Amino acid sequence: MVPPVSDPPQFPSMPRPSVNPWRADFPVLDQEVNGRPLVYLDNAATTQKPRQVIEAISNYYLHDNSNVHRGIHTLSARATSGFEGAREKVARFLGAAGPQEIIFTRGTTEAINLVAQSWGRANLRPGDRILLTEMEHHSNIVPWQMLCERTGARLAYVPVTGPEGLLDLSDLDTLLGGGTKFFAFTHTSNTLGTVNPAADLCRRAREAGVVSLVDAAQSAGHRPVDVRGIGCDFLVFSGHKMCGPTGIGALYGRESILDAMPPWQGGGDMISRVDYDKSRWNTLPHKFEAGTPDIAGAIGLGAALDYLETVGRETIRDHDAMLAAAAWNVLREVGGLTLLGPEPGLHPGGRAGVVSFVMDGVHAHDVVTLTDRCGVALRGGHHCNQPLMKKLGYPATSRASFYFYNSVEEITALADAIGEVRAFFSGH
Repeated sequence: MVPPVSDPPQFPSMPRPSVNPWRADFPVLDQEVNGRPLVYLDNAATTQKPRQVIEAISNYYLHDNSNVHRGIHTLSARATSGFEGAREKVARFLGAAGPQEIIFTRGTTEAINLVAQSWGRANLRPGDRILLTEMEHHSNIVPWQMLCERTGARLAYVPVTGPEGLLDLSDLDTLLGGGTKFFAFTHTSNTLGTVNPAADLCRRAREAGVVSLVDAAQSAGHRPVDVRGIGCDFLVFSGHKMCGPTGIGALYGRESILDAMPPWQGGGDMISRVDYDKSRWNTLPHKFEAGTPDIAGAIGLGAALDYLETVGRETIRDHDAMLAAAAWNVLREVGGLTLLGPEPGLHPGGRAGVVSFVMDGVHAHDVVTLTDRCGVALRGGHHCNQPLMKKLGYPATSRASFYFYNSVEEITALADAIGEVRAFFSGH
């Protein structure tokens, strides 16, 4: 057992507790871990699922299980209606021009790979440049590295200023010139909590004739996201990070760009006609969805979007920011901690519900192992940000990440758990 704190740190006053009207919708949160109430603060890795999503998936398998598009019997018609209805919900959720601009994928990673292998291989030549940022997740680095190996294109990076976690945009226009054809960047950093100015970055890319992709894995379920307002050419997200099931996500693509792109995978449903010597492709969006899709996943994602709309994305954004600021304020009072990312209230773009920190002399894996004994679920490691961690000089960080079902009381539990870890390693 982790020993109690003999002399706990004094934390600043917290926001006033309030009744969380959504928490009861999440069955998994109603349990104890190691004899303590579960405090789930690993939402940047995956979010929990409300009953409404679980029931939507169960209802499909109980009543409507059938393949989509091909069948003309009743079950197939109901499954197709649910599947395509979910696509329409995604289009509305993102502000797309229509469902033809929404491609279902397994998630952010597959969506980025689709763009890299379809648009990238068709449009990039030796010497062309792909621009990324130094805060990208591996999913928005590795596919482009693989593409460069195949095409002879090269990578360049917008630098991060340092531990405060902002992009240094002083040379952006230069980086967007000189043969740059594509600019892919994260909307919200999964390690730093930085919210990047997506609309401004896409505007500057467009003015330079550069195609843009926004990784919205950490933003689509946490704040309003309007693809036409942002002005991006592509945007990607994962359902499991926004109350939906795992294994489902989406790619938004501007219709004119998607229409010009070749298919990525071949098979059923992405064709309109197949002969022995040649095939003709289906129309959008089906051209990019070969084989039987994740029907239940799409229906579950649609239910998740319905649920998030009832909560309100502005409400989620503000609640996340409040919890992140509260966590930042209490953790900086704990001795021997270094906090990463922009300080709340000082960055014009705001701060997402993510707080990463390093405890002096203690590896992040040890920190999260001991907080787990207190019932507090954190994430420890490089968070699929190995290049960024190397730049900042840390092998790993501990990360607390919040969502709208988390409460102020859980920030107190987090602070108490970190205090217990400090006591354990200081021998008190």
